Amino acid sequence: MDYTIIVLIPAMILAFYAQAKVGNAYRRYSSIPNRNAMTGAEAARRILDSNGLSSVPIEVVRGHLTDHYDPRKKVMRLSHEVYNGTSIASVSIAAHESGHAIQHAAGYTPIKVRNTIAPIVSIASNLAWPLLLLGLFTQYTGLFDIGILLFVSVVVFQAVTLPVEYNASARAIEQLDALGIVYPEERTGAKKVLSAAALTYVAAMAMAVANLLRILLLRNRS
Repeated sequence: MDYTIIVLIPAMILAFYAQAKVGNAYRRYSSIPNRNAMTGAEAARRILDSNGLSSVPIEVVRGHLTDHYDPRKKVMRLSHEVYNGTSIASVSIAAHESGHAIQHAAGYTPIKVRNTIAPIVSIASNLAWPLLLLGLFTQYTGLFDIGILLFVSVVVFQAVTLPVEYNASARAIEQLDALGIVYPEERTGAKKVLSAAALTYVAAMAMAVANLLRILLLRNRS
């Protein structure tokens, strides 16, 4: 039995918990309409326009919770349920993605770093595991060490992602309040949706670190 897998267990538990929490929060608050009856698209449009980003279009994208802001094309894409939904969850998620657009326009340093390294990390993450496995089975430490370096970039990317996501959520709550998109009694629900979503990024970071620790244990063992 490979004892190194033990280091993954805490991160796996956190990941399962994070997914359960975000699922529960979304299901609960996607069934509660906001009192303004505002759709996610309308909320995002109001936030963007109020921050001088009227040129940023809002498009519908397929899938469940596939909402994102594309910094390359300066386009916001919202899933159908968020775009057309009038729930607290819908406007909260739309506000979060609007937060990313505001970050990008303001030159927020962490998002600039993340956007810069994202293409490199994408390539590195695809190469890391094949090199690690090849190095492990051939006992060629040179390949294994290259795989480790590539995987470190994944950990760095996850570390940079955390402040980006938490800051976007903070901006979202600020905008929801300032523009009167949610009422004071709806603010708690909005925060729960956003905090649950943020926890998934913490779990991703924990999983990346745990995998790196396991890789280093395998390196030392060999």
